[in-house]
Amino acid sequence: MNAAPCKPIRYTQRLSHIALISCAMLFSPLLIASPTSDSIKLPNPLSAADFIQTDDARSRLGQLLFFDPILSGNKNIACSSCHHPEFASADGVALSLGDGGQGLGPKRIAVAGKNRPEQRIGRNAPALFNLGAKQFQSMFHDGRLEVDTQRASGMRTPLEDDMLQGFDSILSAQSMFPVLSPDEMAGHYNENEVSRAVRMGLITDPDGAWQKISERVQAIPEYVEQFKSATPLIKQASDIKFTDISNVIAEFISSEWQAIDSPFDRYLLGDAHALSDIEQQGLQLFYGKAGCVSCHQGTLQTDHDFHAIAMPQFGPGKVARFESEPQDVGRMRVTGTPEDKYKFRTPSLRNVALTAPYGHNGAFATLEGVVRHHLNPAASLAGFELSAVKLAPLPEQDAKDLNQVRLDRVVPELLAANELAVIELTNSEISALVVFLHALTDSRSGAGKLGKPQAVPSGLAVE
Repeated sequence: MNAAPCKPIRYTQRLSHIALISCAMLFSPLLIASPTSDSIKLPNPLSAADFIQTDDARSRLGQLLFFDPILSGNKNIACSSCHHPEFASADGVALSLGDGGQGLGPKRIAVAGKNRPEQRIGRNAPALFNLGAKQFQSMFHDGRLEVDTQRASGMRTPLEDDMLQGFDSILSAQSMFPVLSPDEMAGHYNENEVSRAVRMGLITDPDGAWQKISERVQAIPEYVEQFKSATPLIKQASDIKFTDISNVIAEFISSEWQAIDSPFDRYLLGDAHALSDIEQQGLQLFYGKAGCVSCHQGTLQTDHDFHAIAMPQFGPGKVARFESEPQDVGRMRVTGTPEDKYKFRTPSLRNVALTAPYGHNGAFATLEGVVRHHLNPAASLAGFELSAVKLAPLPEQDAKDLNQVRLDRVVPELLAANELAVIELTNSEISALVVFLHALTDSRSGAGKLGKPQAVPSGLAVE
């Protein structure tokens, strides 16, 4: 395998915690001898140095805010509701329930009454492993938030003119989006002051959504004291801005879910016995015959690019409120380029065995299922059963979200855009490949370093 071509990544001063990373560091292969091959080229192992710098006090403050529903419009959902340590920093379902749900993971249900969710979240809640790695330059399945040195903020985002200054990293900036989403954390129009501000387009205004969220935190003495202690520039409550909140949450995520000590990492460090014979067979397939490395390359097994792989379409999709037909065109919604239709970001495969279901909408419940889809997308789509999709329960939306006619209609387009070639593997080879993917698991990182706090300063319930 040759190293993937790429351009050096540059960051602005506003992304002060992200160091300059060269193309060579991202994708340079390492030649390692193994019992099954003397010339297989593998990436460098991960280490703590690959991540943005964090401070223990700020990470602990970020932990409290991550689990505190105070950041949501109706004070009933936290970041942790869909990214929980019990479910390896995700929630174990294909499409989640955000605001208006109660409970965790597959047991989360919709409440009755006026706060009941209007729809499911349109995309799968991704796991958070290694998102603090310096090489990440885009966030979300469609990359709608990405480093862009040509913009004053240093980032490209759909918010554009509403972009705030002061984010320490792109991981920090991603927290802008869930708190503004009616279906995720903001709530719907007239339910609360945050959702009303969002509906009126008041985001960065002095009385906008982010300011209202900041004022909630400013009003809690324990948070104020912790911010003053962890951030020297903060002298009083009014100094706490939304970017200060998001920056400490990013430090928590970065330090909490670092998956850097898997059997594969130990193998890369020279321990020839870290992988079993069948895991080494799977490794050979991954970096050879199966072609996985064509997209899942580099230290994190991702090329950080976007590809169309004919994932089945279902759920509410990713559409504007005025659009009546559910669909998800992926990267095309960000770039407007027809060639980007149905493309989604290549996920990192670290701890992938812990993060089912798989795909941008959680279409496949097992690793074997998603591997077989990659090997033959047309055959996979022909046999795909919507009844097998593990959705959060919202029965009134099932007829719309699990519409076989809609799926059948879009299949020709999905296959026309598909970039994957058909690859023939035996059942035993597929099994070996899946076993290797399990060897990418750092078992100690699944539940996180700090875990769930017993309580949060707002006094609200911690799920």
